Amino acid sequence: MHSPAQPLLNIKEGALLGLSDGDIQIFRGIPYAAPPVGELRWRSAQPVAAWQGVRDAQTFSAASWQNIEYCRELGGGDPGSFSEDCLYLNVWAPAQRTQPLPVMVWLHGGGFTIGAGSLPPYDGKALAQREAIVVTVNYRLGHLGFFAHPALEGEEEERVCNFALTDQIVALEWVRENIAAFGGDCDNVTLFGESAGARSVMSLMASPKARGLFHKAIIQSSYTLPDQPIEQALEKGQALAAHFGLENASADQLRELPADAFWQLESPLNQGPVPVCGDAILPTPMLETFFAAKHHPIPVMIGSNSDEASVMAVFGVDLAGQIQKLRKERRLGLGLIKLLYPGVKGDEELGRQVCRDMAFTTLGYVVMQAQQRVGQPCWRYWFDYVAQAQHETYANGTWHGNEVPYVFDTLTLAESARDYVNEQDLAFASQVADYWVNFARNVSKTCETLHGPVRWPASIKGRDRLLRIGLHKHAGFKVENRFMRARLALFRRVMRHHVTLD
Repeated sequence: MHSPAQPLLNIKEGALLGLSDGDIQIFRGIPYAAPPVGELRWRSAQPVAAWQGVRDAQTFSAASWQNIEYCRELGGGDPGSFSEDCLYLNVWAPAQRTQPLPVMVWLHGGGFTIGAGSLPPYDGKALAQREAIVVTVNYRLGHLGFFAHPALEGEEEERVCNFALTDQIVALEWVRENIAAFGGDCDNVTLFGESAGARSVMSLMASPKARGLFHKAIIQSSYTLPDQPIEQALEKGQALAAHFGLENASADQLRELPADAFWQLESPLNQGPVPVCGDAILPTPMLETFFAAKHHPIPVMIGSNSDEASVMAVFGVDLAGQIQKLRKERRLGLGLIKLLYPGVKGDEELGRQVCRDMAFTTLGYVVMQAQQRVGQPCWRYWFDYVAQAQHETYANGTWHGNEVPYVFDTLTLAESARDYVNEQDLAFASQVADYWVNFARNVSKTCETLHGPVRWPASIKGRDRLLRIGLHKHAGFKVENRFMRARLALFRRVMRHHVTLD
């Protein structure tokens, strides 16, 4: 007999032995697809094989190959071991349940090059204690996840080079087939993610292959960088092969390259933070799909943080230089921009705010309008809370990614936050997590309000509303109408012009 501390359950592929943490059952390292190794490298994710006997699901799996130092510094913690065999997911579920529970499937961020579903900020226990089933997913990263080369053309019935997106699709199919065994409602699945994870959510909302696999979406700090055209991806693939001395590489030769050879590559051979457009998974650029309102019509929550430009500075974007460039090129009209940002002094601060809004904030406005065109509700937010002890460190507001441990209510697990959070920070995180689970549980096409500390109305029927989460770094929630409307409308027009030109 197994111990109650080690829950045993059966899914389609076989039996799983998990572990208990108080009132929550945890199943780690569950394979959701066949290992993408050997002949399956650079192929669409394939169904996982069944197993005999009981499979141990008490330890996290390896993550996809990546830069461990970057992940520790920027990705949320130590991802543990690495392997090309990385297609595993983790489930948190209440031990006691009387009815099917909402399912929340998390896609981690990290620019499609770092991260794992096992990182401490993504621990699903606190959300599961709010009566939700939480699933976190590993997917292929870097060149293992996104790659095109002439030698690989024609290997599958359809052209595929967004292999990481096929991983996410197969993970959602696994959820549809198996989540009832954990107490989840397969007809109430919320897909949510941050940064590259949010970009993944938007890509799947634009993908014909993901239709019907999830029923609502939460998009945290997605970004407006254009997808990489397939033609560029093919050229990049050939350049990468040539770097390894394979000018006229065959598919077999490419697959013989060691799995850990790719993450170490630097620009221009490294993998950028966007998917490829032009394959069967993403036939049309994601932004173009949303501008045309041809995305899957489901309820959406979308938002971003008050200092998203922090991530751009980390990757070497000269924020003041962007303003100087505008001045030199006379694009957009610097006078108009200064009019839209009254009281902002100096190129550095102006660049910080303009880059933030062009790359991040405007996307929420674009999605809101797309949602209104397809008749679906859209909840928008602006996250501007900084832990009380960190106001000097984060003088310009909430950094890219810093909302995640509030959403998961994991401040005491997140490696830096746990050393300085106080009772107010923890109470605020609990309220944020409540909103997210309320969205997963209660939202439908006809729902117009989320309940929490304040009523959070959706932007429907031409209404432009937004919930401010945190007020100038202080706890609190406030609904605003037409938030940053003039500047977001301008940047939307600029984006639309570039998407049309491309």
